[in-house]
Amino acid sequence: MAEWGDWIGREQRAADRLDPALAARWYATFDHGAPASAAMPQGIHFCLCTPEAPTARLGPDGHPLREDDPASFLPPIPLPRRMWASSAIQFHAPIAVGATVERVSRVVSITPKSGSRGDMVFVEIDHETSADGIAAVTERQTAVYLEALTGDAPLSPPEPTPAVFDPQGWDGHRELVPDERLLFRYSALTFNTHRIHYDAPYAREVERYRGLVVHGPLTASLLLQLAGAHFGENRLAHFAFRGVSPAIAGEPLHLVLRGDGGEIELGAFAGDGRQVTKASATLS
Repeated sequence: MAEWGDWIGREQRAADRLDPALAARWYATFDHGAPASAAMPQGIHFCLCTPEAPTARLGPDGHPLREDDPASFLPPIPLPRRMWASSAIQFHAPIAVGATVERVSRVVSITPKSGSRGDMVFVEIDHETSADGIAAVTERQTAVYLEALTGDAPLSPPEPTPAVFDPQGWDGHRELVPDERLLFRYSALTFNTHRIHYDAPYAREVERYRGLVVHGPLTASLLLQLAGAHFGENRLAHFAFRGVSPAIAGEPLHLVLRGDGGEIELGAFAGDGRQVTKASATLS
């Protein structure tokens, strides 16, 4: 931990514009109809102020290299596998098409741990996003770095069981099969080059996933869209999600919610009932 102390408080600034072309690509990716207003649905912030590392500065997994350098935003943690573990998000104002967007990101904590997966390091990052000078979204993102796996490590997640997810007891439910085309388009929207989302041999042989992995923020975006369809667009004040188990491309994914605003429970489940994502929200 001591060798990474210099990274606490380190900041990164980025600027972007939510132009009509990006908005159109976002709607097309999710098969949305024509928007009713210029205000984009919640979740669009994941596609703004994206990483811009040159291709030559990408690591073997596709993420930007982490180096012991004053210009490196993230610390040079020697663990090779990186995952988006969770986020806690506050929505302050919608982001409209045409808005000039600015984001300030700040490393707030670096915490080594050891558990059943071996050595791990959790990095918390605060993102403050404004649109046309008005605070739009604040987010605390937690990334986790993990040890490499051996070539004979069990594939994750396990093969589906014969069980079938039962949506009874939930107020809202949507089933879909996120396929390779959806993953590719979302990677393009977010300029995400992590190979677990598009390189099947790498995902299986190196990171030991059973197939291509559905992005955590993609699942979160689908849950936000379920909430938008149920409560109306841009109604959430707070939304938090945590990855529990990988969702695999080409397999059924069930999105559910229940609650009336005091505390909304959301979740994503595989076809056999294995939970993929836990989430909660409140209305504004």
